[in-house]
Amino acid sequence: MKKAKAAPRKKKAVAPSKPKPGQPKDGFHLGARLKHARLLHQMRLKDVAERAGCSESMLSKIENELASPSLTTLHRLCKALTLSVSDLLSNGKVDPWVIMRPDQRKTIGHRHAAGSEGVSAEVLIPSAEGRLLEGFLVIIEPGGNTNGILQHKGEEVGFVVEGQLELTINKEVRLLNAGDSFYFPSNLPHAYRNPGKSVLRAVWINTPPTF
Repeated sequence: MKKAKAAPRKKKAVAPSKPKPGQPKDGFHLGARLKHARLLHQMRLKDVAERAGCSESMLSKIENELASPSLTTLHRLCKALTLSVSDLLSNGKVDPWVIMRPDQRKTIGHRHAAGSEGVSAEVLIPSAEGRLLEGFLVIIEPGGNTNGILQHKGEEVGFVVEGQLELTINKEVRLLNAGDSFYFPSNLPHAYRNPGKSVLRAVWINTPPTF
């Protein structure tokens, strides 16, 4: 008697690969760009980590797309590498004008991640060489903050869309509510936090792109 042929085994469905923790869904390799900038400056992990106030292990994870930096940490890393966030995000393409739908905007920072300070920002103005503005929709969870003082070149203007913003400029503290706007030179020491019980959303514009 002939042996019955075994039924062919069904192939297991392969689940689509998920983006790594530090890699957005659109494939923008933030960590790789930071590492490239560091190597161009001939700096060690230790050098950049010390200047940015983070650990070498965390910086290594960020560079290898295993962790995503908070907005504040990203700003400090860029400052350590003499870059702006706009330099890092630039794709070299310059359009005369741009319309962006909500799902087209890149988000920097992950406000729910450990050590994120509860702050993230959606990029409103695509970075490109020659642009004089950079704009973000800053989103801060209740209690979220900059985790220290920020200071850089330029000017800043903003508008609180919803929630409360506690803005500290040159050691003076002001509380802003929905509908309030603000302006200050970026070279003044500044910090911000959400003192309220709901999420804060604020449109934030810098010029030139130095954040």
